Amino acid sequence: MKKSIQHRTLVLFLFAFFAAQTPAAEDAALLKDLTSVIALLAVPCGQVVSAKMLKDNDHIATCKDGNRYRVYVNAEGRVVAEKK
Repeated sequence: MKKSIQHRTLVLFLFAFFAAQTPAAEDAALLKDLTSVIALLAVPCGQVVSAKMLKDNDHIATCKDGNRYRVYVNAEGRVVAEKK
């Protein structure tokens, strides 16, 4: 039950995170949001320093430590951080 609530909360957070923002604030907000999402998934990163949007709800995030992750919402509606 607790895991299901966490996943739903994370999905809702991601939908808010991927919502349209002003272009000037988007970069900083996107990096901060990706950092939070990766941390919630318990994936080692530290801080996201750059991100590239592949498509809606699908980004490549580069961490301060050099690791790169593909962060996306899978077919089941769950957020995934896949090491690249």
